[in-house]
Formats: sequence, structure tokens, C-alpha cells
Amino acid sequence: MRALILGGGGMVGQKLAHHLVANGLDGQPVEITLHDIAFPPVSLANVPQVTGSIADVGVAETLAKTKPDVIFHLASVVSGEAEADFSKGWAVNMHPTWALLEALRAEHEADPSYRPRVVFTSSIAVFGGPYPDKISDEFLCAPQTSYGAQKLICETMITDFSRKGFIDGVSIRLPTICVRPGKPNAAASSFFSGIIREPLNGQEAILPAADSTRHWFASPRSAAGFLAHAATLDTALLHGRRALNLPGISCTVAEQIEALRDVAGNDVVRLIKPQPDPVIERIVEGWPRDFAPERALALGFKADASFKDIIQIYLDDDLQRPPS
Repeated sequence: MRALILGGGGMVGQKLAHHLVANGLDGQPVEITLHDIAFPPVSLANVPQVTGSIADVGVAETLAKTKPDVIFHLASVVSGEAEADFSKGWAVNMHPTWALLEALRAEHEADPSYRPRVVFTSSIAVFGGPYPDKISDEFLCAPQTSYGAQKLICETMITDFSRKGFIDGVSIRLPTICVRPGKPNAAASSFFSGIIREPLNGQEAILPAADSTRHWFASPRSAAGFLAHAATLDTALLHGRRALNLPGISCTVAEQIEALRDVAGNDVVRLIKPQPDPVIERIVEGWPRDFAPERALALGFKADASFKDIIQIYLDDDLQRPPS
């Protein structure tokens, strides 16, 4: 089985690649190709890396001609960047997905036996308020950011190309992935990881939103598991509804901080410095806070048990400890 990971140089793409190397898919080993604009300095052995932008003319067609069995589409600019740079958000988050789907349709029409599984990483940003206490699988999609609008349009395209038989696609609405290793990024949600990651590394962290802010989380380890599970899912069980809300943990920033206190103590928590940012607060207030993802749970998707477990996964998998 051959898999192409678009956005394979990013954190989730790298976690997925490691997961596939270790576990394969459906009991089969996977030949992986990674595609992205850049890659980390330390890479997986024997995993090809192709450097380039999916937004460049002709790139989608070139990639489609390799006819991978599974395509994981993670490539995008993040929420804050898509909101700040309107043109770039649409140029990267929507138009290349259309180009990719059209290129895959051309490959299918040339060889009708070719119908790849496409796993698209969507987002809970496809929803907009006012929200119920828990968002069910029947709740209306009404995004209130450009990023959410771009993700929703891509979901719809993937559903339609699947309906026509050109691809076999599924869109998974990832919770906010936390705790992300490495440096902060331009996502409006970046602080959710920062207030955990930076203190655990002995650094101050800025908290730009109220500690009453509630949000929906999953660990990077769970994200890799979601993607792998979506790649082997029997899509007939979706009954044409090819976008899924995924399981996660709902908690407030205050509950995040208390979980950090339980794991690492008061001295670490003192490194968190409140500094309200009205722009971040406005974006985050428009995001959903809790879900009842019954369809995904029934289909076998599994997430973390608690936010304390999410912190422990960061400690186990990603904390850079000094040599002893």
C-alpha cells in the first residue's frame, strides 16, 4: 500500500508518518511519501520527502499521477494566518484541494479501477454559534472565520467527488491538537498548547484569553490514530455523510491549568502570564466548546481519557529533557 501525506513536514504529518512506519495500515506495511514546503532537520529513514507547495501550478497533477492508494491531505495555512491574510487563506486552503480532486478525477477517468482513499483534515471551525451545550452530529455548519469556511468548502467537494465515484473520501473534523511540540505557530489556538508546553520547558507563556474559555482537545498521538483509522474505514457506513466530528476532551483553560498543576506543580503554573488579546478572544469565542460525536465513536474512533493524559502524552513523546 502506498500513502502520500500532504503537509507531511508539519507536526501532525510527522506524527502520522511515524505511526504508519510503526503500525502500517490494516496489517499491511505502507510505502510513504511526504510532501511539504519544508521538513524538520531530523527525518524518518527511507521515507521520501518531496519539497514543494501544493498551491503551485501543476503540483497536484504531478502528485496525482503517482496514483497513491491513500492520500492524507493535511496541507493548509493555520486559522490565524488565514484570517489575517484573506487571499493566502483561500489560495492555499481551498484552491489546491480543487486542483487535487480534479487531478485525481482525471486519473480515475483514465483508469476506472483507480479510486483512492482521500482523508482530509477538516476542523471544528466549520461550526458557528450560538452553540448548544454539546454539538451533536446533526448541528448546522455555519463557520464564522475564513479558515472554517475554507474547510467546509473542501469537505463539500470531497463529498461530491466521492458521490460521483472519482475518489473514496472522508473528512475528519479534528479537535484542537494539544500539546503541540516545538515553537508556537500562527494559529489562533496556539496558546492552548503554549500555556502547557512553555512552562514545562521552564519558559513563560502568555495567556491571551480568559481562563473560563472552554474548548475541545485531542493529543497529537490521538490525531495520528484518527487519520490512520479514517484511512481504513468502511465508508459505506457513512451513508453519504462523509464528514465526521471526532471525539476529544472538553475543558476550560482553568481546567487545563489545574491539570498542569497536578502534573508539574505550582512553580510551573506560575510561568503562565495573563495578557488579554481581543483579536484572539474574538476568534476563539466563535469556536465550539463540546461535542457528542456519536457517529465517530460508533465507527471506532478513540481519543484521550482526560486533559491530564494529554499532558502526560506530551511528557512521554515530546518533552526535550536535558541529558542526565
